[in-house]
Amino acid sequence: MEDDFYASLKLISGEEVFAKVAACDEDDRTLLLLHSPVMVQQIKLPGANITAGYKVEPWLKTSSEDILVVDMNRIMTMVECHDLEMISIHQRYVQDSAEDSMRNHIDRRMGYISSVKDAKLMLEKLYQMESRDNS
Repeated sequence: MEDDFYASLKLISGEEVFAKVAACDEDDRTLLLLHSPVMVQQIKLPGANITAGYKVEPWLKTSSEDILVVDMNRIMTMVECHDLEMISIHQRYVQDSAEDSMRNHIDRRMGYISSVKDAKLMLEKLYQMESRDNS
């Protein structure tokens, strides 16, 4: 396997993807391992030709996998990226995604006791017991 590098890839489907890429040879074909591939959209200020920022979205929105494999014959063109701003944007996206996934996994030690539905049933039973005792 060769060294990892950041690149913009144009797929034969027309999609443009930005990712940290590693190439590997398997049998008689070359595969690309894409680490957290994203689609980047440039946001411009209304009425001006000035870039206000970038919108970064995951390439596959229904997958939580961070490494995806693409056969080299599905790539139309690939350009290595040396733009520090784009690399930094991708690294921040990867870091933020990792933090979000850690935050979404709440367990009993972190304070999760039950679902809203279960808590509602428990409180209703408790309230009914108290109202019977007070009668």
